[in-house]
Amino acid sequence: MNQLVESSLYFGMLISVGAYLFGVWLRKKTGLAILNPLLVAIILVIAFLSVFHINYEEYNKGAGFLSYLLTPATVCLAIPLYRQLELLKKNLVAVAAAIVTGVLGSAGSIFVMAKAFGLEHTHYVSLLPKSITTAIGMGVSEEAGGIVTLTIVSIIITGILGNIIADWLFGIFKIEEPMAKGLALGTAAHAIGTARALELGEIEGAMGSLAIAVAGLLTVLVVPLVSGLI
Repeated sequence: MNQLVESSLYFGMLISVGAYLFGVWLRKKTGLAILNPLLVAIILVIAFLSVFHINYEEYNKGAGFLSYLLTPATVCLAIPLYRQLELLKKNLVAVAAAIVTGVLGSAGSIFVMAKAFGLEHTHYVSLLPKSITTAIGMGVSEEAGGIVTLTIVSIIITGILGNIIADWLFGIFKIEEPMAKGLALGTAAHAIGTARALELGEIEGAMGSLAIAVAGLLTVLVVPLVSGLI
């Protein structure tokens, strides 16, 4: 197996894509929110590498190519937003207020958690970008002096958790407005949350796409202002 990995540059990418597609199939087959395709893919890939004793470096030679698709995939989310441009114009103030509140709430929750658990400054600033897309969050964390690996893990966990519990929370708080759902998912759970928003509908997906971009930009501005609090 290791010889096969070494001889194929794209082996890691094939394993990653295959595991994700299996996760998509499993989610549709069972209908269980907890079986998020990304979460399933992560578990399968880790299990595969462990069972066949494949080094992460060898796997990442091919899987690393997927990282180049992260930015263009995020940019493509602007398409549903363009289709709902008129709706956005009519509700601009409410949309802006929702995203700003979400960004401040995210930063505030990390501050409270850091104080409660006695986290160090490095860990605190590493977690601050948890609710924005990885492409932006990595740069924000590095600039603030955080641990980029920890930031990536927190971003992934936040996105998956938001994707899984979104419908449950909408039901508890009786949130039925499509714009509210999309903004909540995009602001709190970035691209993974927006993927769920797109499944809910075009309006939800459009608002989620907008929230990703605006929340990312606001976080870039907010993190330097609050990073010195701890």
